[in-house]
Amino acid sequence: MSTDRMHDVVALQQRLEGHGYIAERSFAATLLLTMEMRRPLLLEGEAGVGKTEVAKALSRLLATRLIRLQCYEGLDAHSALYEWNYQHQLLAIKLLEQDERSVLDKEQDIFSERYLLKRPLLEAITTTPAPVLLIDEIDRTDEAFEAYLLELLSDFQMSIPELGVIRAAERPFVILTSNGTREISDALRRRCLYQYIDYPSYDKELRIVRKQVPDVPEKLARQIVEFVQAVRQMDMQKRPGLAETLDWASALLRLGFSTLEADGAERIMDSLSALVKTRADQAGLTRPVVERLAAAC
Repeated sequence: MSTDRMHDVVALQQRLEGHGYIAERSFAATLLLTMEMRRPLLLEGEAGVGKTEVAKALSRLLATRLIRLQCYEGLDAHSALYEWNYQHQLLAIKLLEQDERSVLDKEQDIFSERYLLKRPLLEAITTTPAPVLLIDEIDRTDEAFEAYLLELLSDFQMSIPELGVIRAAERPFVILTSNGTREISDALRRRCLYQYIDYPSYDKELRIVRKQVPDVPEKLARQIVEFVQAVRQMDMQKRPGLAETLDWASALLRLGFSTLEADGAERIMDSLSALVKTRADQAGLTRPVVERLAAAC
């Protein structure tokens, strides 16, 4: 990589941090390519590692709109693209009963854009300036929806039978996320740049806590990160992610903590509802375990 390009990557790192996202150099380089090549970026990793935050930070960085498609089981292309406002159309039909225009003219009026309800995918390709399109948890959809998405991401256009082909005014910046609950097809992967996001290192997580919860005292911030990093090494149903770390830091502040002490295990346990989110995992954090973890911080 040339010196100029290295400077571009470092500058992007700094700009991202200014907008609340701390990125390693390799990831900043990937994001730079995403922006310059306008290629979709597929982010994989465990739930809670900050994948969605990438899209939010990018929209802030570019000062552009963030459009989010939250995927779920059973999502079909129609729900993600558009719907007709049937109630308004029925009302219009009633009002047009006395209209002497031809049936074709009336149909063109009824199936015009003013009765079109844009869903995230159509919204993304008709918005200017180019928005950030977040397709969140693509692994929750089925192969049929993924196949349709391939066509959209290739041509950035879609066909609406009543209106014709609608082409993107500007290619959106596309971020796809996956928690790995289903294997993503090779065809979709080929169309994307790729980055795996893991749980953060101690140093990175500490920087994030300092950035996002600046009122936390330095010693407590270090103890929080050490505690969370140790909890993630335990056998858990759901390891706490970055969001839980930040929630817990805020909760500890509200509860008046200045440090974590082993003899304050009872108070620490009172705060764990912000950090540990399943019954089994909370049961595993017994008082002796919490005392041991706090003593090690």
